[in-house]
Amino acid sequence: MKQLTLEAKLEKINELMAFVDAGLEEMGCGMKAQMQIDVAVDEIFSNIAQYAYPDRAGSATVTMEEEDGAVVLTFTDDGIPYDPLQAAEPDVSLGADERPIGGLGIFLVRKTMDEVRYAYRDGQNVLSIRKKIR
Repeated sequence: MKQLTLEAKLEKINELMAFVDAGLEEMGCGMKAQMQIDVAVDEIFSNIAQYAYPDRAGSATVTMEEEDGAVVLTFTDDGIPYDPLQAAEPDVSLGADERPIGGLGIFLVRKTMDEVRYAYRDGQNVLSIRKKIR
C-alpha cells in the first residue's frame, strides 16, 4: 500500500496526480481507466480542498492499493463531516445553462468508478473508490 499526506489545497493537485499516476503505471493500468481515475481523484481532492476546512488549514491522506485486478484509492480528512453519496443526482437531461451548479463531479465519479464508498469514522471522512485496471 502506498500513502501520501498533503495539505488540502488546490495547489497540491499536481503532487497528488503524480503520486497516483506513478502508482497506476506500476500496476499496469490501462489508459482509459487511468484517465477516469484521474478525473475522479481531481474531483474528490478538489472538494476536500475547497469545502472540508472552511475556517482552518487541513490535510488529506490518500492511500492506494491493488486488489484483485483493481485499484482502491482511499481519501481521509478530518474536515467537516460530509457524505457526497447522499447528494441528489443532478438532472443531466437539462442543458448546462438550466442545471443548478454543483453535483456533477461526484455524479461522474459514481458513474465511472466500479465502487464508491463513504464512512465517517473516528472523526474523519473516509471516501474510497475502486476501479478495475485490467
